[in-house]
Parts: sequence; C-alpha cells; structure tokens
Amino acid sequence: MTLKTVLLTLIEMSPSPAPTGVNTEGLANFLRAFFAPLFLVVVSVVALFFLFTREITRFVQFLILAVAIGVIFYVPNIIEVTAKAIAGALGIR
Repeated sequence: MTLKTVLLTLIEMSPSPAPTGVNTEGLANFLRAFFAPLFLVVVSVVALFFLFTREITRFVQFLILAVAIGVIFYVPNIIEVTAKAIAGALGIR
C-alpha cells in the first residue's frame, strides 16, 4: 500500500510532456507586417499604370480585386478565422 502511494505521488509530480508541433503564434502578424507594404506598392504602381493608359474598366476591376485582397491583410484576425473555418469544414480540430 505504501509503495502504491509513493508511485502515485511520483507520477503526479512528474512534469508534463512538452507540447509537440509547430508554434504558429504570431505568424499572421508577421505575414501581415511583411506583405502589406509590398501589397500597397504593387497596387499603387498597377493602378497608376491603368490610369495613365486610360483603361478605366480594367482599373475598376483591379480596384475591386485589390480591395478584396486588402481586406485579408488589414482586417484583424481574418486569417485566423478563415483558417479555423476551413479546418472545421474539413473536420480537423
């Protein structure tokens, strides 16, 4: 009985195993900080090109697409929410 108590106490006191897997905390913030300024530069250059060549229809199409993509970069937590929704739809927890 005493040996059983000692063993149970030692098991409870043992450290829990370290979590395994990739730590992705802060990944979205890093990607947002890295790609957002690059995105703005590319959008500006392409928009100016369309305006100078007077292709207004393509400019409007590009502007709508740029706004849709810009939402991904600038709306907080949109990447995390989208990733969780996709994982949930695929049945991944």
